[in-house]
Amino acid sequence: MVAPERPDSRDGNPDVARGGARLTDVIQLLRPRQWIKNLLVFASPAAAGVLDEQDHGLRAAVLMVAFCLAASGAYCLNDVADADADRRHPIKRHRPVAAGLVSPAVAARLGAALLAAGLVTAGLTGSWAPVGVLAIYVVLQPAYTYWLKHVAVVDLVIVAAGFVLRAVMGVVGTDVPISDWYLIVASFGSLFLVAGKRSTELRLGDGAADHRRSLHVYTAPFLLLVRAAAVSITLMAYCLWAFEKAAVADIGFPWFELSIVPFSALLLRYALAHEASELAGPEDIVLGDRQLQVIGIVWGACLAIGVYVAGAPPLSG
Repeated sequence: MVAPERPDSRDGNPDVARGGARLTDVIQLLRPRQWIKNLLVFASPAAAGVLDEQDHGLRAAVLMVAFCLAASGAYCLNDVADADADRRHPIKRHRPVAAGLVSPAVAARLGAALLAAGLVTAGLTGSWAPVGVLAIYVVLQPAYTYWLKHVAVVDLVIVAAGFVLRAVMGVVGTDVPISDWYLIVASFGSLFLVAGKRSTELRLGDGAADHRRSLHVYTAPFLLLVRAAAVSITLMAYCLWAFEKAAVADIGFPWFELSIVPFSALLLRYALAHEASELAGPEDIVLGDRQLQVIGIVWGACLAIGVYVAGAPPLSG
């Protein structure tokens, strides 16, 4: 559903004209709804069975805060760069910079400060590894905003890499060994989400490429192919991960194997919800679909019982 019209405050808000902004508009600029993506930081330590340990849990929480700061900083700078294009988008035109609610100068300064704060926060873990991972994310942002977002296929890989970096952050930041299957699930699961988002952008019709030039190249069948391939590899890799962990844990009841069922349902439900949505991003679908949330809880419960309740020893991510 297209959001209702909001008054363009550029003409009538003296605070914006002087470079000021309301707190609510600044908060909207930070896109807190998208912080849900940063929960990926907890994935590996949770699967490894160490999240309930104070040191690992605290470090994972610090790393999530660091990624929230850096991601919000990147959103601020992206909104400044894309303000003109966003004003022609049915949803993005309501973003604070595009709507004139926050001045580009304020958004740019805030974005730079948040990126720096994210790196400093990552350093609080006492390790350079998470700082390095977050630095890669920070460097990729201007390259994506000004160049790579307009290169077909490459833009899919770069956005998916942002999800993967969140998952890797939890690995290196908590000193948990990473498994090949975990990395494959994170990589192709991310590609599945990104290809779906591009599919929704194509629904803008002939004006889609006004907002992203790579959409001149993409077609609905191609993006469907990418999503199908990505979800197939994700499911296969998860199955191999689950059977591998079950063999290592040897806990009697097949909690890990059982988790394959809700995980499969989770992917299928997301795909269905995506098809029924109107220009919705991943965070909108996850936060708005109750059935998806219930399936996610069941999946998480299977893993949590297998790792933390059934006596499984710590496992690699």
